[in-house]
Amino acid sequence: MNPWILAARPKTLPAAIVPVWTGTVLAILSVPDIAWGLFFSTLLSCLCIQVATNLFNDAIDSQKGADTAARLGPVRATAAGLLPIRAVWTGALVFCVLAALLAWPILQARGWPLLAIGTVSLILAWAYTGGPFPLAYVGLGELFVILFFGFIAVGGSWFVQTGSFPDRTALLVGLQTGLLSSVLLAINNLRDVAEDATTGKRTLAVRFGQSFARLEIAVFCLLPGLLSLVQAWVTGEGEWALPALTLPLGVWLTRAVSLNPPGPKYNAYLALGALQMLLFAGLFTLAVFRLR
Repeated sequence: MNPWILAARPKTLPAAIVPVWTGTVLAILSVPDIAWGLFFSTLLSCLCIQVATNLFNDAIDSQKGADTAARLGPVRATAAGLLPIRAVWTGALVFCVLAALLAWPILQARGWPLLAIGTVSLILAWAYTGGPFPLAYVGLGELFVILFFGFIAVGGSWFVQTGSFPDRTALLVGLQTGLLSSVLLAINNLRDVAEDATTGKRTLAVRFGQSFARLEIAVFCLLPGLLSLVQAWVTGEGEWALPALTLPLGVWLTRAVSLNPPGPKYNAYLALGALQMLLFAGLFTLAVFRLR
C-alpha cells in the first residue's frame, strides 16, 4: 500500500463521513431541499481534518516512541520508516489548509459559529496527540470523539443546512454517531493496551483494564441501536427504529472482543465497527425518507 494512504488511515474515514451525512439527511425534515454545495464543502473539509489528525498522530506517535516493534495493529508509516517525520508533519499542515479553504463556502453562508467550530477542530487535530496535554495520551480520546465526531459534526452539519441550532433529535443523532465512532477508538485501544502501557499512553483501557475496555465497547456498540428503539417508542414513529437493525452486528462485535484476547484479529473488528457506522447511516437515511 502507498505509505501516504497508509498514514491517512482510510478505514477511519467513516467517522468523518457518517456524522456529516446523518446531520445533513436529518435536516430535510426541516428544510425543502439539501444545499448540496454546502454539503460537499462540509464533507470534504471534515475529511481533510480527519486525515490531518491521522497524519499528526502518525508522526507524533513515532516521535514519542508510542509505535513500537510490538505493535499489533496496521503498520504506521512514520514509525516503520516509510515516510520521514518532517514530510508527514508537512502533509498534516497541508490538509489543515485544505480543510480551511474547503470550508470557505459554509463560513460565508453561516458565519462565526462555523468559524469557531472549524478553528477549534483544526487545533484539536494536532492536540489529539500533540502539545502539552495530548488528549489521546491522558484517556480523553473517547470523550473527544463523542464530542467532535458526534455532537459537533452532526449538529454543525444540521446548522449548515438549516441555519438553526440543533434540536433534540439532532443532539440524539449526534450522540449515536459519536458512540459508533468511539467503537473504532475503543477497539484500537484494547488491541494496543499492552504496548500503550509501556510507552506512557494512558488510554482508558490502560487506566482501568481490559474488562472496562470490553464494557466500554459493548456500550458504544449497543447503545445507539437501543436509543433508536427508545426514540421510536417515545415519538410513536416506528421508522425511527430502523437503525436498531445494526444491533445484531453490535452484539457480534461485543461477543468477539469478550471472547478473544487483544491481537491482530482486532484489525478485522475495526473494519466491522466501520461497517456498523455505515449501516447505521444507511438505515437512518431510510428512516428519514420514510418520515418525510
